[in-house]
Amino acid sequence: MSQAMIAMSGGVDSSVAAYLTQQGGFSCHAATMQLHCDGAQDIEDARKIAEKLHMPFHVFDLREDFRQHVIEDFIRCYEAGLTPNPCVTCNRHLKFHRFLEKARELGCDSIVTGHYARIQRDLGSGRQLLYKAVDESKDQSYFLGLLTQEQLRHAQFPLGAFTKGQAREIAEEQGFINARKRDSQDICFVPDGDFYKFIREYTGKTYPEGSFLDLQGNPVGKHSGAIAYTLGQRKGLGIAMGEPVYVCAKDMAANTVTVGPNEALYHKELLATSWSWFPFDALTAPMCVKARARSRMTEQPAWVYPMEDGTVRVAFEEPQRAITPGQAVVLYDGDLVIGGGIITAVLQD
Repeated sequence: MSQAMIAMSGGVDSSVAAYLTQQGGFSCHAATMQLHCDGAQDIEDARKIAEKLHMPFHVFDLREDFRQHVIEDFIRCYEAGLTPNPCVTCNRHLKFHRFLEKARELGCDSIVTGHYARIQRDLGSGRQLLYKAVDESKDQSYFLGLLTQEQLRHAQFPLGAFTKGQAREIAEEQGFINARKRDSQDICFVPDGDFYKFIREYTGKTYPEGSFLDLQGNPVGKHSGAIAYTLGQRKGLGIAMGEPVYVCAKDMAANTVTVGPNEALYHKELLATSWSWFPFDALTAPMCVKARARSRMTEQPAWVYPMEDGTVRVAFEEPQRAITPGQAVVLYDGDLVIGGGIITAVLQD
């Protein structure tokens, strides 16, 4: 009998994934990743579900890995003027790498998570293909778009064929204590959403004030540290220019933040690196796709063009708002995920 390790977060989705995997005939272990100090209640909830399902339960202390690969990467990116997606980073380096290593040490062939996505093996090529979930409103394929073939080969996503409502119904039928537990919405290590406060407290640094500039480069006010602002931000700027203005650009070396009207945020092209590809090893020719440049964006028609150094140029048919370096861009052909990379630059029109 194949053994599977369930990644238990303490939430309803991973709990139902555990139940479905067990019902599918797998011998299951359950484990929670301890990633930061604030997680005792989630660990306890996961433990209770594992006990109810008669699964051996483990806690993997990955706090040091999380600090190095997620938190410090998050801070480095912000200090470089980027806006990272820590969930994408965590999936790539922690959940589908370090957690998988721990699972295999205990004799498990695969790891199971509560992600809403689907995996299917292509019989012709033998490659693992990633697809959107049946429930598109809960689809999480964007956050998985940078996984490798090896990682997908050892992963299972039982909830990919279910809706969120169906998952909660199963949890209630099984008497799970977390059947109505709210989904987490924020970055787990920044629960109040104030990333600038978190970075200051974590690093002990004071980031210097600098100038807000208009699109012509004229000073129009003082900011409290360029690291504190993200592209497209309107609230909290503290400057009055007679019309709404938004953060349009940052120059970390000069410590300036450029602001302008909403229309200045729209661009058609970006460059991205660090690609993972699913139907093939590498993009070798231009391709028509749909692309999503941030998690809450509806994918839009685009052409992608390979470059000699592995960088890919993504050209949208229509300008897109606030394309942000540091975020993931994920490409689709219908429900099939073609690949994903990290945005490094926005090309000026």
